[in-house]
Amino acid sequence: MYYPYFRGKQFELIAIRESAIVLAQSNFCPIIEPVRETLNGLHKTLTEICKVHGKAIVIVNPLHGDHSEDGKEITDLLTEEYLDKPGVSAGILLRANMTPADALACYQKHLVHQPMFIHAGFTEARAFAELLGENLPQTRHAFVEAHCGKLYRRHYDGCFRVLIRDGFRKRKNADHPPLEEFSDLHVTYPDEGMNGFGDFLTVGDDYSEGGGPAYAVAIHLTFIEPKKDDAMYIYHFVSTTRDTPTDPAGKFGQALEKLVDKYSSGTSNLYDTSAIQELLELHDKGHFPGLGVVKKLSMKHHIETIATYLR
Repeated sequence: MYYPYFRGKQFELIAIRESAIVLAQSNFCPIIEPVRETLNGLHKTLTEICKVHGKAIVIVNPLHGDHSEDGKEITDLLTEEYLDKPGVSAGILLRANMTPADALACYQKHLVHQPMFIHAGFTEARAFAELLGENLPQTRHAFVEAHCGKLYRRHYDGCFRVLIRDGFRKRKNADHPPLEEFSDLHVTYPDEGMNGFGDFLTVGDDYSEGGGPAYAVAIHLTFIEPKKDDAMYIYHFVSTTRDTPTDPAGKFGQALEKLVDKYSSGTSNLYDTSAIQELLELHDKGHFPGLGVVKKLSMKHHIETIATYLR
């Protein structure tokens, strides 16, 4: 039902591992695009998912990162370790530079991995649907909404279909408003003729290798707004200090203070997730765990929020 899209950086993979039970119990299926050369973290993550009888889709031809030229090592990992694990399947990224013949070749190569197509810039929707022919109804498709309008998606009517919307607006931390709308797709995906929905969590689709110095620190937390037909909104708790790249710990403390004030007010609508509890503990201890951990907690909170709402 819910297909969160992760890039396989360290803290994204840790977020999946620590959320494995929630993901499995909720029947959620993370899509993972491996971007790091070493696949140890991915292997560890898939092992954790299999242990709790969860599901995951691993993209075998990434657009970003160290495997963008050649995904052979990813295919080898799936073949050697996960062929007998029905929960783990291959994701085939349909990109702008691919032809229908390229896409079909990749599909045939990964048939044993129960592939799912992720449409992200591909332009030959009709030609590829025709090429799949009588196999088309058995195929599964995820559409990144920014690249796939309704006319594009209609070529795959009758298939298993998921719509992925990027609800996170990428900007400098200092430029985030305190609050904005995130998405309504968790409510409206059936109206779009979809079997499921996805997003890029609280990270967004824009890929960068690493962040620069943090002039401002932000904690991004999503919540469901019952007064707005259960649409999802996002808080951006941003540090007060924003004019120097130094003292990330002090800035985290400022952002966390804003979060705690809002949460304690009883008007935040934030669900009481494990991530919130961890952030409250960090506040009590006055401890800064590093920006990677803050990002991980934000993603875990998002997953648990959707799980709680759909429960």
